[in-house]
This record gives sequence, C-alpha cells and structure tokens, in this order.
Amino acid sequence: MAPKMWRQTPARLKKDKPMPANLTFDKLSALVSEGVIDTVLTCIVDMQGRLMGKRFHAAHFVNGGHHETHGCNYLLAVDMDMTTVPGYKSSNWAQGYGDYVHKPDLATLRLVPWLPGTAMVMCDLLDHHTHEEVPHSPRAILKRQVARAKAMGYDAMMATELEFYLFEQNFDALRDARYDRMTPVVRYNNDYGIFGSTKEEEVMRALRNGLYGAGIPVENSKGEAEAGQEEINIRYSDALDTADMHTITKNATKEIAHLAGKSVTFMAKYATDRAGSSSHIHQSLWSNGKPAFMDEHDPHGMSAVMKHYLAGLLAHASEVTCFLAPYINSYKRFTVGMFAPTKAVWSTDNRTAGYRVCGANTRAVRVECRVGGADLNPYLALAAQLAAGLDGIERKLELEPEMSGDMYQADVRAIPRNLREAAVALNESAMLRAAMGDDVIDHYHHAAQWEISEQDRVVMDWELMRGFERA
Repeated sequence: MAPKMWRQTPARLKKDKPMPANLTFDKLSALVSEGVIDTVLTCIVDMQGRLMGKRFHAAHFVNGGHHETHGCNYLLAVDMDMTTVPGYKSSNWAQGYGDYVHKPDLATLRLVPWLPGTAMVMCDLLDHHTHEEVPHSPRAILKRQVARAKAMGYDAMMATELEFYLFEQNFDALRDARYDRMTPVVRYNNDYGIFGSTKEEEVMRALRNGLYGAGIPVENSKGEAEAGQEEINIRYSDALDTADMHTITKNATKEIAHLAGKSVTFMAKYATDRAGSSSHIHQSLWSNGKPAFMDEHDPHGMSAVMKHYLAGLLAHASEVTCFLAPYINSYKRFTVGMFAPTKAVWSTDNRTAGYRVCGANTRAVRVECRVGGADLNPYLALAAQLAAGLDGIERKLELEPEMSGDMYQADVRAIPRNLREAAVALNESAMLRAAMGDDVIDHYHHAAQWEISEQDRVVMDWELMRGFERA
C-alpha cells in the first residue's frame, strides 16, 4: 500500500531537477505567446486543505499578475460551509475582513492537463501591510517546521497515501438526493483486484496521466479494501512539495471525476458499515543527501536519530491528533477490524499499530503514521508530525519497546476517541505552542471548538430515524 521508491533520490535533491513542478516562468510565457496556455490558476490553501484562488487570463499573469494578487482574509477563518466563524483573533467583523496578499511561488508552476489551456501556481499568504507570511496559513506552518529541521541539519522527506471512494452518480445528483443510495463504481471489495479496477479506469487512468502531466510523479493506483474505494500513491519528496502534490491530487481527483460524470469523497468515514479512508504519512529525515534514519548495525536498521524521532511522535501522539483527524466525522474511522488504528504505539510491519516502521533493515527504513484520515490538511498534518519528531531528537527521547500482535486488543496508549479529547490535548500542548506559536494553536483550537459546537447544535438524520416516532 505504501510508496515503493524510497531508494531513489528525492525530486528536489536531484541536481537535474531544481524545481518541483514542470514549468518555469519563461516556459509559461512562451506557451502563453503560442496560445497553448490561456488560464493560470493562482491557488492558496485554506484551513481545510482546499485550493482557493483566482483564474487569471494568462497574458495578464505573465505581464505582471505573477508578482502578487489579493484575497479576503476570511479564507483562513471559515468552516467547511464557508461560514464566517466568529471569535478568530486574526480575521473578524471588527477588523473588517481585509485582504491577504497571495504571493505566487513560481517554483510551483505546473501544467493542468485535465483542464484545457490551463496552468497553475501555489501561492503563499502574506500580511497586506508587512508582507510577512501569515503565521497560521497552512503553507507557512509547514515551512517553519521544514526550516527548523534544516537548521538541525536535516531535510524532511515525506509521502502520503491517499484513499477515497468513487461513485457512479455526479456530485450534484448525490447532493440533491441528500446522499441517499450512493452507488460505488465497483460494488464489492476490490483490494488489489485488477478486473475490478478496470471498471474504474475511466477516472483512474485520467487521474494518473493527468497528474503525471502536471509534474506530479505518480507511482500507482489500486483498488482499496472496500467497495468503490481507491488509493493513489505519489513518489515521496521534501515535505513542502509533498503537501503541495497531495492538495493538488485531491483537487484533481474531484475535477476529473466531475468531468467523467462521477463523484468522489475524501471523508474519513462516509458510511457506518464501510471502511474509512486514510492518508498515511511516510516520513524520514535525510542529511547531506543520505538517509539519517538508517543504521545497518541496529536490529531493525534504525538509527539513534530515527528512534528519537519516533519517540517524539509517540510522546506527543494525542497532542497532534487534531491535525490528523480535524472533524467530528474523522474519529468514526477509528474502528476495530477495519485497518484504521485505535492505539498510538509502534511496531514493525504491523497494520494494527498507529505508527508502523516500514522498510526495516534497508536504506528505505521510515516511519508510517497510520492515524490520519483522507480529510486531513496535509500541511498541518506534516508540520505536526515534524514538530513532534524533532522535539524527540532535540530532547533525545528514549524509544519505548516495540509492540507486537493485535493492537486493537492491547491495553496501551489510545488515540483520542473524539474531537473533544483531541482539542483539549492540542490546546494544552506546550510542545506545539513552542513549535508553532500560541496564536497558531489558538486559531486551530478555535476551529475545532466551532466544529464541535456545530455538531452539538445541528439535528442529525440519525436522530430523526431513531427518535421521530419512538421518542
């Protein structure tokens, strides 16, 4: 299920590939002059990990629009429904909801092959007055932890495995029917099945080829462990590039499914009796172009650096869960026997543990965090993992003994049972407050509190079915 190419040199460490995407500004300008590209998407990432931004006429973008554009700062103070959530310190009615600068990162210019005549670029969010990065913007949060690792002599290398469900009906049809009687493209568990996945190729082939044409190094796709469930794997890279590729991949999956008259969901748990969708995070540190996690003399091939890093992940497992499982629904994925972990312990090649050591005794040795769902914001999740792991290195934390067997039945450290527990752990985390800043943690704790308050307020279909007649 995991990316298989960890022995290769990561994209940004290759001397012949100085940029993570597949367009330079000069090449874009030439394609615009030739009439090949007429639209450029300028994309920021919101708190939910979604792409937000503008569609520029390409001629305007290359003639000056590439310097910067602007957008309302409420984009980092809304919920999934784009509700203007009260109570945020950074953006509110009293301050008038002003603008942030959207500053294109031209190193991320890439083609968007599934949309005619289109290119895209990721943007950083800057304060309109100071032009400093907005500290609670997802890209800035991850960049800060990447810089912290770099100052310690390490390059943070990561990959995400992304799961989702593919349905026959289009998005509008399902929404209009209030998501009743959704029909997966494959009607049965098709984990690794070739014939079953042939039924999905209209979307999955277009997705693989589209991403590859956008400069995203796709490894493979496969049927996952539930009816209609898919997985897409992208080759690992540096943490920021990985988060960018993850976010673009989610958006591309939705767009390509839409163009085929179908729909997808990245909900962590879309149905009670179906397995959840995860986003496992593979992570390692490199130093001077070599894996810092490897020690060929260790029984598992794990270096002292790796052991300290993993010890940090475990020591702060509850504190970072809010960034791995950000919604009420996220916690319904943690179900015994459905391959989502319930215990925050480590083991080698054991899918019942929250943290799995993969590639033991090889140069590819790494940590796989299995806690996160497909609904996570990759920038926040990767940053939280890095913050916890680097704290373990800085404090030289001792790694606890490996667990083995069925972790579902073990009486050991549990993953928080719900968002309420995770939000408390986030708010009380001295480590995350030191690593990310009080304002950042306060901002995302407020988001969690809003999510909880909305769930408490809204009447659910389950409540109607259970109580309408019998209450």
